[in-house]
Amino acid sequence: MTAPRPSLRDLGWSAHFLSQLAPEEAEALTPARVAEIQRDRLTVLTGEGPVSLVLPADISAGDVAVGDWLLIEPDAARVLRLLDRKSELARRSSGHETRAQLIAANVDTLFITTSCNDDFSLPRLERALALAYEAGIEPVILITKADLAADPEAFLAAARSAARDVEALTLNAKSADVVEVLAPWCGAGRTVALIGMSGTGKSTLANALCATDRATGGIRENDARGRHTTTARSLHRTLAGGWLIDTPGMREMGVVDAAAGIDTVFAEITELAEACRFRDCAHESEPGCAVRAAVEAGELDPARLARWRKLKAEDRQATETIAEGRARGRKMTRHHKRVQSANRKAKFEE
Repeated sequence: MTAPRPSLRDLGWSAHFLSQLAPEEAEALTPARVAEIQRDRLTVLTGEGPVSLVLPADISAGDVAVGDWLLIEPDAARVLRLLDRKSELARRSSGHETRAQLIAANVDTLFITTSCNDDFSLPRLERALALAYEAGIEPVILITKADLAADPEAFLAAARSAARDVEALTLNAKSADVVEVLAPWCGAGRTVALIGMSGTGKSTLANALCATDRATGGIRENDARGRHTTTARSLHRTLAGGWLIDTPGMREMGVVDAAAGIDTVFAEITELAEACRFRDCAHESEPGCAVRAAVEAGELDPARLARWRKLKAEDRQATETIAEGRARGRKMTRHHKRVQSANRKAKFEE
C-alpha cells in the first residue's frame, strides 16, 4: 500500500513561512522543501509530490541547505526565492578558507551521536552543543553501542556534564524499541537532524527511524573510527510522521559566530564571570576573579575552563576573519562601482 502524500503541514510548513508570502504569492506560487542538493540541482518536496529543479544564477548552492523552504513557479519548475529560516545549523568550513558552512535548515531537534567507546569525546560534544544552542535548536545526545559497554552509565554522566540540563540517552541503535524511544522528537511536522562521527551508528539510527535500508559501515578496531556511509545530506520521512536530515560523518565541527551558544554550553563559567571584579577579566591572574576562585576551591574543573577558553578564542578568530573578508568584499564592490561610474562619465564627456 502506497503511503499518503505528505501535506505542506506534514512537511513542516508553518505560520513562520506563510507570513513571508504576499497574498498573490500564496495563490500563484508553490512552497517546496529542499530534500537533497547535488551541485546546482535540487530535489524538493511539495504538497503535490517531489520536483527536480536547477538553482537560478542568483542563488548559490552554498546558500541553500537541506530543510530549506523555497517558493517555486509550479508550471516552469523555477525557483523564485528562498524563504527566511526559523533555524540554521552551521559550522566553520574545513580547510584553509574560513567561512560558515550550512549543515541543515529549519531543524527542531539535533541528535548528536557518539558511542560508548573510544569515539566518545567531551570536547566534541561541547562543540556540537554550542552549534545547536547558537542555532536555537534543541540538542539531544544519543550515546550508541550501550549494549557493548561495561559501564554505559559512566558515558551518560560524562555527556550530561557537557551542558546544564542537556538531554542525553544511551541506546542500542539496532534495538527494536529505538523508534519508540526517539518518537517524542520525531512526530508530524517536526524535523530532526543527525550529526556525529562516522561509525557512531547514524546510518543505523536513520534506517530504524525511517524504515530505510541504506548501507552501514563498521568501525576500525584500532581507533573506533568509522567508515563514511552517508555521502550527502538528505531529508527522509520518519515512521513517527516527522522528517530526518541525515548528514555525512564530520571529523571537524569548528565554531564560528557562536558566542551565545558557547556561553550557554558553559553557563556556569558565564555566570561566575559576572561576579569578577573587572568586566574585561581574562580569568588568568587578575585580582577578584570569581572564575579562578572557583577553580581553586575545587568547584570548577580547570580542564573545562581550558576548553571554554579554546572555544572562545577559536570562535573570536573565525568570526573576525569572516567579518574582515566581508569588509574587503564591500570595499572592492564600492571601488568597482566607482570605476564603472568614472568610465561611464569619461565616455559621456568624449
